Amino acid sequence: MLNVSDHSRDSAGLTYIYPVVSRRAGGVSVGINLNVNNACNWACIYCQVPGLTRGGPPPVDLRRLADELRAFLGNATEGNFLADHVPPEARRLADIAFSGNGEPTSAGEFGEAVLVVDGVLREFRLQDRPKLRLITNGSLLHREGVRQGIARIGAMEGEVWFKLDRATEHGILLVNGVATTPGRLTSALIQCAGLAPTWVQTCCFAIDGLAPDESEQSAYLRVIGAAGHTIRGVHLYGLARPSLQPEAPRLSGLAPESLQRFADRISALGVEVVVNP
Repeated sequence: MLNVSDHSRDSAGLTYIYPVVSRRAGGVSVGINLNVNNACNWACIYCQVPGLTRGGPPPVDLRRLADELRAFLGNATEGNFLADHVPPEARRLADIAFSGNGEPTSAGEFGEAVLVVDGVLREFRLQDRPKLRLITNGSLLHREGVRQGIARIGAMEGEVWFKLDRATEHGILLVNGVATTPGRLTSALIQCAGLAPTWVQTCCFAIDGLAPDESEQSAYLRVIGAAGHTIRGVHLYGLARPSLQPEAPRLSGLAPESLQRFADRISALGVEVVVNP
């Protein structure tokens, strides 16, 4: 049985497609993993990818992607997959999500892959069509192909979940393993929100027993305030699954009331917040 604590990419025995039960999506999320070599341009310390390396993915076999998605959707809608592998309360196709084992927009074929998914979904003519989502760190918005792919997602009434875990240069380097600035993240976030409906997703946790301090929280609130009405809201969540990175022993979850206090500060900016401790 699939469950929210296990997001294995091998659950269906496929190359690009992996179903998971998502607490935030509220059902079965059909993941699309373009980074089959476990390579990413970021190195988040809470990442659940085994053997994570720096880099980008190999070329994507778009025909195989289409065939796998077509076969899986057939089994899920006309076969026994949901009954055999999904708890009763989660037996619905909630979304199809570009996520996987690295930054999906780093694939050169990302924009074409969006078109492939749209084409397969049109074939099935599902009455309750699952939403198409992109989960991204937003670092490659400067690429024309990435912007085009995100715009296509927006045109398909899909949405983007944009990663923003910390908002100081020190915090971003510590948590995401990349040197960038809050200004660059803010610009990328606003640009993304102009292309497709965009939610910010934020993993909030303690490092060495210490929660994000006031300077870190204030910097985060400044980014959210700057994005303001351009974003749909914030998904604020804690550690649901164990990290597989060397820093894992340093990480711990926050008390629900601590997470809620931070959520209240975000809400005070007039931004919708969904909390998943």
